[in-house]
Parts: sequence; C-alpha cells; structure tokens
Amino acid sequence: MLEMKVPSPGESITEVEIAEWLVQDGDYVEKDQAIAEVDSDKATLELPAEASGIIILKAEEGDAVAVGAVVCLIDTDAAKPEGAAVNADVSQTKKAEPSPASVEKTTAVKESYATGTPSPAAKKILDEKGIATTTVVGSGRDGRITKHDAANAVPSMGSLGTKVRGEHRTKLSMLRRKVAERLVEAKNTTAMLTTFNEVDMGPIFALRKQYKETFKAKHGVGLGFMSFFTLAIVRALDLYPAVNSMIDGKEMLTYEYKDISIAVSGPKGLMVPVIRNAENLSFRGVEAEVKRLAIRARDGQITIDEMTGGTFTVSNGGVFGSMLSTPIINPPQSGILGMHNIVERPVVKNGAIVIAPIMFVALSYDHRIIDGKESVGFLVAVKEALENPTELLMHGDVKKALEL
Repeated sequence: MLEMKVPSPGESITEVEIAEWLVQDGDYVEKDQAIAEVDSDKATLELPAEASGIIILKAEEGDAVAVGAVVCLIDTDAAKPEGAAVNADVSQTKKAEPSPASVEKTTAVKESYATGTPSPAAKKILDEKGIATTTVVGSGRDGRITKHDAANAVPSMGSLGTKVRGEHRTKLSMLRRKVAERLVEAKNTTAMLTTFNEVDMGPIFALRKQYKETFKAKHGVGLGFMSFFTLAIVRALDLYPAVNSMIDGKEMLTYEYKDISIAVSGPKGLMVPVIRNAENLSFRGVEAEVKRLAIRARDGQITIDEMTGGTFTVSNGGVFGSMLSTPIINPPQSGILGMHNIVERPVVKNGAIVIAPIMFVALSYDHRIIDGKESVGFLVAVKEALENPTELLMHGDVKKALEL
C-alpha cells in the first residue's frame, strides 16, 4: 500500500487545500494520472498518482492539509479491472469515463454518485438556493453535480415567484485568500498614487491591419497589443529606472533586467505570470511568451516559479470593458500599468476635431521611491512609444522588427 503525501509546491508553503478530487474513492488510477487539484496560496496545481492501483481517499474536498501529510493510499497490488482504460490521457482526466474499480466498494460509490446526484457540498448550496437537483445538469464524473455547478445554478423563471430569499456561503480558496492579503498589504504599506494619460492607438491599429496576417502565418502567434505595450514599458523603464525598483529596508534596489508580470484572470482567480528578461525579446518573442503563459494559466498548469520575481506589472482591464481604473501595486514591486478598453473618441489634431481610437492608461506607483517627475515621465514615455511605434519601438524598420 503506497502512501501519497502532499509534495512541497515551493519555498515558504507549508499547507495546501484540496480543491477538487478528480477521481473517486475506489477508482483504479494509472501512474502519473492527475487525481486531484490542490490550492496553495500562490497557485493551483495538479497532483499526479505516484503509482497505478486502487485509490483510497484520506482527505475531503476543502480540507487544508500540511505539506508532507498523507492524502490518499494506493493499493499497488490490486489488479487492473478488466476493461479499464490503458494509457489514460492525463490531459483528459476530468472528462474521461471512470474506470471500473474492484467489487462492492466501487459499486457503492458509483451508486451514490448516479447521474444528477449532487455532492454533499453541492446539495447544501442547491437547498439554500431552493433549486431542485433535477433542474441542474452535472458536469462531474457520471453526471455528478459538483459544487461549481451548484454555485452557478440559477432558478427557472417559473420558480422565481415562489422562491424564498436566501443566501449561501462559499469558502474562499487559499489562493483567493492570499490575493486578498496581498491587496490589503499593498494598500497599507505603500504610498500608492495613480497618474493617468491617454493613448491614440491609431498607429498600432494601422500596423496590425497591414501586418497581422503575415505575422501570424510566419510565427504562429497573433500580433496583439501586449507586445507593443511590453516593449514600450521596457523602453520607459530604461529611461526611468526608479520605476523598476523596490524598497529593501533602508535601501532602494534597482533591477537591471525587466521581468514583466502580466495580471490575468485564471480559473481560480487572479494570476500574475512573468515574462522573463523582456528587454531581450522581440515582438514575436513577447507574443509567443504571452500565449504560452496564458494557456498555462487557463489550464491550471502555471507553476509558482512562473509567477514570482517580476519587477513591474501590466494589467489589461480593457478585455472586460473597463474604461478607467486605478490598479493596485503588486508588492514588492513599485509600479503597475493599467490598460483599458479602446473607444473611438473625438480628439483635436492639427487644430481639427477627428475621431481616433483612444485608450486611457493608468500608472499606480509607490510614491516613497518614485516621484512625480519619474512617474509622469514614465507614462509619457509609454504614450510616445505607442503613438510612434515605427520609430521608437521598431527603429524605422517594421519588417525587420516583426522578423518578416
């Protein structure tokens, strides 16, 4: 009998939370098959089976368990049941048909989670909402109604008139609790101030319209806005290195490299993967790295190492329709740039009113080490580069910069 213990996700992490079991008690699992998702205070990680055999669960979903604690047992002497899948595709674990397990134990489990049957946590939520289980389609194994299904379920129109007003509580994940702590820490421990500007995105629109198809055909990634913003930030950090700094006790630590954190919305909440050494990347390099990190964050495969050590952050609230916001610093960094939606607005050019695609941008910074001169100058430098990308970001040679 093999004891599976919680591995250490990284330094300083002593506890994780069982977010979801991807298998059921009594299932036959293959070695390296993902059997659970665990939340730490920095990321959500998959827990792979260390051997093949019948699994016996020792922790419930939502349990907080210490690193090194036993979360399940695997009976490695158990024979693979006849008809069990061979070489199960780990990437399809959640969607795969459950493998038949041994004799009576598995039968009991299967019956308890028949199609349309909610988990205990899901049933509690549905009862509090006054929603019948028969009206909810389960997304779990064998049609089981999961806690996520219950949380997102809404009553039918026919039941609205008789529904009792209610409420329900959902435990915050370890990752969400850590995000909350860090946001409060940033507000309480930094002298945060925000400065604003606007950018005429017309020149970038023109470049993308002319070259995006050729760029994608050659490099396999789209020519998005993030590469322009990232390289504009790199240039501005060269001009105003105080923005690429942090307070370390009584000293100011200034980084000679630019590791740009990108705030993205993942399935478990806010995640901030890092583009390493952005100063060494081309437009193609930035776009490829953004795509790689975004996919890993979306699929819950992002690692803690990929989300730590950034020196400056960029956040794009525009993808959700935000017109303007004051982004919160990602400590111990000293600056964060907020991008917003692009709207056609009337502007004055050469004494005439014209329509242009305008984006409002916001820089939140730690006023303890960044003065108004540096903060405003930095944001103006970003604006200048975005409004004149051919000269300031591509050195006058668009095809060479895009490697076409």
